[in-house]
Amino acid sequence: MLDKNKQLLYEKQAEIAGAIAHPLRIAIIDFLKDGDQCVCDIADYIGSERSNVSRHLAVMVNAGILEYHKEGLKVIYSLKCKCITDFFTCAVKVVKQQVKENEKLLRAI
Repeated sequence: MLDKNKQLLYEKQAEIAGAIAHPLRIAIIDFLKDGDQCVCDIADYIGSERSNVSRHLAVMVNAGILEYHKEGLKVIYSLKCKCITDFFTCAVKVVKQQVKENEKLLRAI
């Protein structure tokens, strides 16, 4: 049986995984890996309405993935911990491996 500390850790990890489990959120994280950005630039990059982008940003702020500050009327977002991008590097490797396996399967058919 899991001890309470381990269970709490797994719950927090699941919360983080859930907060990034959307294609637009992944795109936002990818955009922010190169530096801080305002909501207006994030919305332009994503190609979505600011209100929609703001909802996605709020989910990630609440999960502790992003942080923000104000510069005049602009709200600037940044990655709180840049190592989150390491997860996506790993995910790309998994996708590449799946493609290789699917290629083998197709050749076998």
